[in-house]
Amino acid sequence: MRERTDEPTVYDIPSEDERMNWAMEKAKLTLHHFEDSLKKPAPSQQYFSVKVKIVDGEHTEHIWLGDPSFDQDNNLFGVVGNRPIDVSTVKLHQKIGITKDLVSDWMIIKKGRLIGGYTIRAVRDGLEGDALVDFDESLGGIRVDEGEDYFEPNFDTPEGAILALESAYDEDDIEKALACKDFGKEAEIMLTPKIPINPDQEMIDKTAEVLKLSYIQHLKENGMPKFDGVKRAFPDRTPLSENHYLITEVCTYPDGVQSIQQLNTYKTEEGWKVLAPEF
Repeated sequence: MRERTDEPTVYDIPSEDERMNWAMEKAKLTLHHFEDSLKKPAPSQQYFSVKVKIVDGEHTEHIWLGDPSFDQDNNLFGVVGNRPIDVSTVKLHQKIGITKDLVSDWMIIKKGRLIGGYTIRAVRDGLEGDALVDFDESLGGIRVDEGEDYFEPNFDTPEGAILALESAYDEDDIEKALACKDFGKEAEIMLTPKIPINPDQEMIDKTAEVLKLSYIQHLKENGMPKFDGVKRAFPDRTPLSENHYLITEVCTYPDGVQSIQQLNTYKTEEGWKVLAPEF
């Protein structure tokens, strides 16, 4: 932690810190929402800022820019919002341009609530006691809750696969829902620790077919869950293997009720798929 006169306190987190790496990755994967919101701001969106990586020789610093804008070539422009500590190539209040690939975070203040701000959340999650109180006070009243994450609903990311499945549920489209699943991999993972020998392909295929039919029957008998108006955040990824991630999803419903679930996802040749919640 480094204190600066008339400037926000700087909290140092090693670059290898998993929370910070995940925060910056989330920022890049959801930057499209920031750009879209910036083009057509909603009345409830009160403030926009973007954090960028500045390199000065051997020194690197991540700095927030105010008044951000993008040009047609996806270059980013903004005004330096805090006095640099480790780099000398930019100055406070200077307007600079930078390539979009150097974005490390973005934030929107929506009705006093933080949207995005993933590196802020990463720092905050590592604090407790008086340090947490002081940090929250430094935010000037901005409310930090689970937030909302805006991954693209596709198979490029584990979170996107979950959103694609939930979109299929909203549309009552069972074929789209099935496309978000991989019952073969689900059967393989489920069988492996439960039998004394490695399952052969025939056993995996038969189990996969049972799992698929059971899934279809469950949806037909119970209906598909609905996510219209639900705010979703994905605060944590837990890697179980290189291609197998356990994803934490926080759903906040319009009436304020929250649910938290952990979902298994697996990266296949067709992209990320959603498996059964537990094995």
